[in-house]
Amino acid sequence: MDFVKNLCATIVSPWRKFQGKSPLGSFITARVVTMIVILFVLGWALFALMALAPGDIVDQMMTQQLMSQTANGPQSGAARDKGMTEEQLANMRAELGLDKPFTVQYFKWLSRVVVHHDLGISLISRAPVSFLIRTRVVNSLVLNLISLVFITIFSFLLGVYFSSKAGTKIDVAATFFALFFHAFPGILLLILLQLFASVSGLFPVTAYPDFPFSASPARFSFSYLYHVFLPLLASFLGGIGSTMRMIRSTMLDQMGLPYITALRARGISERRVYLNHAFRNTLNPYITGSANLLASLFSGSLVLEIIFSYPGIGRLMYEAVMQQDVNLVLANTMFISALVLAGMVISDILLAVVDPRIRYGKN
Repeated sequence: MDFVKNLCATIVSPWRKFQGKSPLGSFITARVVTMIVILFVLGWALFALMALAPGDIVDQMMTQQLMSQTANGPQSGAARDKGMTEEQLANMRAELGLDKPFTVQYFKWLSRVVVHHDLGISLISRAPVSFLIRTRVVNSLVLNLISLVFITIFSFLLGVYFSSKAGTKIDVAATFFALFFHAFPGILLLILLQLFASVSGLFPVTAYPDFPFSASPARFSFSYLYHVFLPLLASFLGGIGSTMRMIRSTMLDQMGLPYITALRARGISERRVYLNHAFRNTLNPYITGSANLLASLFSGSLVLEIIFSYPGIGRLMYEAVMQQDVNLVLANTMFISALVLAGMVISDILLAVVDPRIRYGKN
């Protein structure tokens, strides 16, 4: 017992000194360590879930082989008799490392990633997982960052504007539509927009051009914006409602505080009161909410990419899960989770920078 107390004191004492000398540095360090621990536990849980799922990648490959043999015609029975034996299947599982407990598989994967920076090979396509992710993640990042930029700009513009029109008919109408689109199922909105594109012919039903960027960069850029307009519209309508209402309510709260009354009593113009004082205090809740918004955009883009055939990392994840490609599923999930957690850590750091109460641990 004394040994445990001494060990804890040895660990805690330097941390307390570091915390006293650099509150912001200790705050950032704590957030980064927390993110690493969460990723570690998440990876272990993913391996456990994949192990609990019925069948494995070898069963999937065997099923595909049998289906292809059946499609070849009347010789399928003989081909099936010459299929893999149980011993061959066991050898294949051993070669892929699937015969070990999932905890052992996880630690082997983790050591390969940390030491050799190798995400492994896709069990289906036999292509490097890092290559598959790299070719898809740029598409998802571009799509989600465009959505985040538009949602941020219009949320601030509309939120500040409607806070100055609180109680009017236009404010009631804007609040109604914001609540309507926030509550409207995203998958249904995507399907309706795709049906609109199919019936009207005004927009393509797929969200990506049919030629590479290298063929014609300028033409690709215009074609890309044309293809992703409807998916971006769905993402925009689904995300702007809650963000705009949050900014509007924060502005209204700020406008009712005593310091606003004091500023008005000093003769400061209403424009300066809104933009120079009340508006700046809406940044804290938005910075906190932006991390959740980015996470919701990434989770929503999974459905978007499947419905509109967009070659992003969400669609890659879906295909990997359906094929039970363990290496690809794990690397995809860990990568997306790392992006979301990094967004949350960055938002915490920005909050600590703009608000000293947070980095000093005070309310």
